[in-house]
Amino acid sequence: MNRTSGQTFKCTPAQGLFSATLGFFIGFAAVALFGPTAKQFKDVMGLTPLMTGFLVAIPALSGSLLRIPFGAWVDTAGGRKPILVLLSLSFVGMLSLFAFIFFLYPDGLRISHYPILLIIGILCGCGIATFSAGIAQASYWFPQKRQGWALGMYGGVGNMAPGIFSLLLPISLINWGLLGSYLAWLIFLVAGIVVFAFFGRDCYYFQLLKNDVPAAQAKSQAREMGQEIFPSGKAVESLRIAASNWKTWVLVAIYFTTFGGFIALTAWFPTYWTSFYGQKVVTAGLLTALFSILASIVRVGGGSLSDRLGGERTLLFALTVLLFGSIVMTLSRGFAMSITGEVLMAAGMGVGNAAVFKLVPQEIKEAVGGASGWVGGIGAFGGFALPPLMGLFVRMQGAGGYSSGFSVFAALSVVSIALAYILRRVSVASAVKQTKPVVALPEQQH
Repeated sequence: MNRTSGQTFKCTPAQGLFSATLGFFIGFAAVALFGPTAKQFKDVMGLTPLMTGFLVAIPALSGSLLRIPFGAWVDTAGGRKPILVLLSLSFVGMLSLFAFIFFLYPDGLRISHYPILLIIGILCGCGIATFSAGIAQASYWFPQKRQGWALGMYGGVGNMAPGIFSLLLPISLINWGLLGSYLAWLIFLVAGIVVFAFFGRDCYYFQLLKNDVPAAQAKSQAREMGQEIFPSGKAVESLRIAASNWKTWVLVAIYFTTFGGFIALTAWFPTYWTSFYGQKVVTAGLLTALFSILASIVRVGGGSLSDRLGGERTLLFALTVLLFGSIVMTLSRGFAMSITGEVLMAAGMGVGNAAVFKLVPQEIKEAVGGASGWVGGIGAFGGFALPPLMGLFVRMQGAGGYSSGFSVFAALSVVSIALAYILRRVSVASAVKQTKPVVALPEQQH
């Protein structure tokens, strides 16, 4: 506990970062767990490919769109309550999925159950939306000079969840079966929610407000404790302020490429490795996990790099690596070359994701929650929108489309580099303007 001006504060910045990261990690794991069930339901229920694809994608859709309001809600309520609500809704979804498996799978399932499964998928996706609430929560705990490290650690560790569970799920399915695997996940989810509820605390400013300290006094005392970033105060207002800042939409577009691309490729790579190279499902899963986990690990280092070089310069470097990796994947017809391209894309996306959220509290400091919602929500929507776009190449070109589809990322990388360059130029111009000395002009003689 910390004390200042007679106030006792629960939690430290390190504990706040740990709890926010834990909430995001356990919520994001639903991405890896819902998909395999949808594929199991496909044959039993007689779902069309379109219905199956939508069922697999629905958690990512709800998880991305819900980031917008829940990220903004942090500016009103702090991060603890929004994260708890989202994790609880995710638990309801996973519990419902477990009940479906227990009572109906396989003989009792009918095509008429499809709308209910979509609702369950929406609920499971709520855990993914913890990202924007958690990143706003972490931003308020740390000063500007440590934002890159803190948010890189948050996003990097949290993003490891799909990769880790993609590796563990096949093992658990063999040993425990479908029902046992989801029971184990439910136990893990409940344990994670309990730990978060126990350790998760809002930043100093919100703790003071909850103790009936006036806002101006709360802000002053929170500054004494080292807090530098403060919310606008209202969720809708936070969204409006963030939306009125053009830099928000630049970061949305770049995050659509880096994080939306990360989600899209996590879903795309299993099909790519099996269909284009004829790899076994287990091998394709391992190669996909390599991409997912590497991008997450690199994101941690990308945050520290952003603190040292600045978010804009780091972003330009990361997007250049992503562009090069995309070109390699587009042109590759060799297994080793494709692995090289995958690694380059993972590195570019991981560092790029960290750099974007180094810039969010820096460029939209008056509405971090709202900006986190817009950037995290619309940016993550790329995970839903990009796979069908890549699929068009396969439809038009056949198997060769699996490689040429990566030209989508080459094009997005070029656009993102241009946008990052604009941010860099504006930042440099602003810094020069602030440091330029004011020269007094001599009075005119009359």
